[in-house]
Amino acid sequence: MSIIGVEQSLTNVSEALLAKGYEIVELKHESDATGVDCCVITGLDNNALGIHDTSIQGSIIEAAGLSADEVCKKVEEKLNLH
Repeated sequence: MSIIGVEQSLTNVSEALLAKGYEIVELKHESDATGVDCCVITGLDNNALGIHDTSIQGSIIEAAGLSADEVCKKVEEKLNLH
């Protein structure tokens, strides 16, 4: 299954993705995003992880205003798993 990086404040999203069988990496530092297929961020900060280059190969999903289920659907769409 895919590896998803999730900002540490998005506990409900992490739990929902875990329930669907995804491996979760908590994003605390830029290096945490290495090797993930997709990242889910709060969107509260313009550059929450302090990333200035494109070290993330996968998609980035902004969770602001979305439920955990909506975020899961977006992850599946980005990974073409729907």
